[in-house]
Amino acid sequence: MEEYPPKQSTENLDDPPNSRLFVVTSRSITEDELRDSFSVFGDIQGVWVVKDKQTKESKGISYVKFARSSQACLAMEEMHGKVLVEGTKPIKVFIAQSRSSTRHRDVEDEELTRIFVMIPKTFSEEDLKNTFKEYGEIEYCVIIKNKSTGESKGLGYVRYYKPSQAALAIENCDKTYRAILAEPRTKSTASEDYSGGTTRGGSNVPRNTTMHQETQGGRLLATDPGNYQVMDFRSGDFTRCLMMSTRAALTQEQIFALFDIIPGMEYCELQRDAYGISKGHALIRYSNLGSAVYAKEKLNGFEYPPGNRLSVNFVDDGEDRSSPVGRMAMQFVAAQMMNVVWNGPSSSQVMKPPGFSTISPMPRIQTDVNLPPLKKLAPPDSKTKERLFVVFSPSPLPLDVLEDVFCRYGSLIEVHLVPGRKVGYMKYADKQCADDAMAALHGRFINGVKLKVMLADPPREESHKRPRTY
Repeated sequence: MEEYPPKQSTENLDDPPNSRLFVVTSRSITEDELRDSFSVFGDIQGVWVVKDKQTKESKGISYVKFARSSQACLAMEEMHGKVLVEGTKPIKVFIAQSRSSTRHRDVEDEELTRIFVMIPKTFSEEDLKNTFKEYGEIEYCVIIKNKSTGESKGLGYVRYYKPSQAALAIENCDKTYRAILAEPRTKSTASEDYSGGTTRGGSNVPRNTTMHQETQGGRLLATDPGNYQVMDFRSGDFTRCLMMSTRAALTQEQIFALFDIIPGMEYCELQRDAYGISKGHALIRYSNLGSAVYAKEKLNGFEYPPGNRLSVNFVDDGEDRSSPVGRMAMQFVAAQMMNVVWNGPSSSQVMKPPGFSTISPMPRIQTDVNLPPLKKLAPPDSKTKERLFVVFSPSPLPLDVLEDVFCRYGSLIEVHLVPGRKVGYMKYADKQCADDAMAALHGRFINGVKLKVMLADPPREESHKRPRTY
């Protein structure tokens, strides 16, 4: 589909990698308008507007080639969703697909923000961060360690918030670090340890390890998840440590807020792999046994967000309760807290930690957006005046939730999710209502899912094409 001038060698299109942009525009946008708009970000080596071979008219697709990857990434970050010419639709900007990748990549692509580096084995995580922070704000640093000895392997990862920052680091850091974009994690690399978590008080705890608590000189030790023992509370094994598992994409902040409802939380950490991707479970520790028992009973099976049932279990906290006195005390506290859970707080004999409050039911829609009141759907046979294209990260929301959210801006006809993909379309009978929904919801989170809301491309008019059904 790509049509390049004969003088341009296709061998150089991806040199350096990620330096070529794929741009979706209105068909009226010209090569000169693209060049003028993108030239502020760096040295442009070529602009190509893809045209129909028969009519020679633009297909609304273009490519822009920069001299440096950081220039292309910055242009993508700044220009995605912008309007080039008044009266035309906002453009979509991606890093163009190359021979080494199977898709176009957007500003949210994690693979563009992580770099892999070779470092001195004496480097600490702080040294690594200080070395690379000049290129942009760092989300986290990871030092790969030998699992047996705990010693650095002389390798590390740095995760930035923006692709342009990672590209700048690769281009400008000392060549001895041999910085490259990190490859996606594979099973063969899944056993490497790293550090980077924090407790509520601020002390460091390894993220990739779970907290089989042993105490050595007052310091909390962490061991491998494989050694982490889940306790059976039915046999009386109550602890101050909980492991929460979730299938939905919850953030660290959401989990913290949920478990912080119960007083006494000391530590809450979403477990991540070496690339910072959530493993789907979090470790929570309370300062007292009563809070942990109460949290376990109240939140195990709790739906958050609606439709996602949390699993909460006790895990070994390393404390010695083998003595008869210690075990009796544990069982007494647990029994009292079970009484709170099962019989309610009205009993005057129940031991209840200060500040306890019952967990109120959470609303069906969890979002920081100030949503308008619900509005009726437009009649199904209404004429579509505007369609919105929505990208979901990490996974689509249920149809009823999407309908609940997008109908609030008025004249919503229908919600359609594309099977097998993380995208969908919203059909509106009024253009202004669609514009209001896009302005309010683009880039926002609904039930832990990030939405990218854009104007959809108009349906093609070629008669030989099968008409759209959504």
